[in-house]
Amino acid sequence: MKKIIFSMFAFTMMVSAQQILPENERARVVDEILADRFDNLLPKLMDNTDIDMWILISREYNEDPVLRTMLPATWLNARRRTILVFYRDKVKNTIEKLAVARYDVGDNIKSAWNKEEEPDQWKRLIQLIEERNPKKIGLNYSKDHNIADGLDKTDHDEFMAYLPKKYHSKVGSAEQLAVRWIETRTPREMVIYNQLVDITHDVISEAFSEKVITPGITTTSEVEWWMRQKVTDLGLETWFHPTVDVQRSSEELVGHLYSFSGRPSDTVILPGDLLHCDFGITYLRLNTDCQELAYVLKPNEKTAPQFLIDAFKDGNRVQDFLTKNMTEGRTGNEILAKALGEAKAAGLRPAIYTHPLGLYGHSAGTTIGMWDAQGGVMKDDGENYPLNPNTVYAIELNTTVNIREWKRDIRIMFEEAGFFGENGFRYVNGRQTELLLIPRQKEQLGN
Repeated sequence: MKKIIFSMFAFTMMVSAQQILPENERARVVDEILADRFDNLLPKLMDNTDIDMWILISREYNEDPVLRTMLPATWLNARRRTILVFYRDKVKNTIEKLAVARYDVGDNIKSAWNKEEEPDQWKRLIQLIEERNPKKIGLNYSKDHNIADGLDKTDHDEFMAYLPKKYHSKVGSAEQLAVRWIETRTPREMVIYNQLVDITHDVISEAFSEKVITPGITTTSEVEWWMRQKVTDLGLETWFHPTVDVQRSSEELVGHLYSFSGRPSDTVILPGDLLHCDFGITYLRLNTDCQELAYVLKPNEKTAPQFLIDAFKDGNRVQDFLTKNMTEGRTGNEILAKALGEAKAAGLRPAIYTHPLGLYGHSAGTTIGMWDAQGGVMKDDGENYPLNPNTVYAIELNTTVNIREWKRDIRIMFEEAGFFGENGFRYVNGRQTELLLIPRQKEQLGN
């Protein structure tokens, strides 16, 4: 039986490997997606946020987080000082994509600076502004969204010193535009996202199997490093170090999942353990963030104890209370309050800390709680930012369940990628609906 199990896992991972493109093909896809976003998405976002000129300024190795997402696949960093200018003429239905830089920034953004004709880069930028006379100039500074706050003080001060006084009143924060650029997913990106989450699920499934875990010998730290190495071997990257932790009958529930300083780092995995992982990868500039659960069977057990199966279902119920309350236009605090209220009324003990997911793991957009802010996030964490369509979230939460058989509380902790679109919410690539078993049983071989 073990040979059959191993071959099934080998097949699963082979499928994932086939989904992963070589570097040159990745570059082609990244640049095609960028072209689509610049030509079709950006004009709509600029119209919606009432900004007709967006200026992004960065220096090499100190890049604005938004500008980083606009660089072509062959640019791993900005070069010298890179200035991007996007000008939207709504009447003519055009958008100019210019670089006040020595080079074209890939195929999408053309250089608009000849240093031999105008040696001063800032003066050339001002010429472009004066030639177009925009109504509103957006710069990336923000108190509420860190990713939209990428313009450093030096570049801001130099820009304002060069900018003629008559334009100063037209300068404002591009916060809303920057966040919408970061959070909005295109149809093609969502096709890719499905594959990315599928790969993530496959790695977790293999990690939580007898191929990796030998009860009584393997430690949680060893599983973490196996996951990290597996991603490297697939030619991908993790955007944070994976974590694996254990809940068992002989130990009390202490602290919170994210109290890393108090979490045992090298626990030997034993039969009867409830395992949990937190794991995410980066591929084609998108990120996943996933938490799943597994149970280590005791001798003669064929399935997990019913009390753990029931607790697991409570976790799924909390997910349902959250996702059904994800309605366009609601703020994260509104969604949080309604979901928590309904879950508690149903007898659950939930905690919700769902965050935007996409070009960054902890991305910009609607924040629905934090693990240490269950009453709602403060204004500077985006309290007033509404839920927008075509956005992706890490549906991250837990529920505390008392296990009489263990004489203690446990936490059922989940995190799955979810998409909110014009037709409402859906999971990007499904969600975990039953515990993974170690060793895997016949009925789970195809999962």
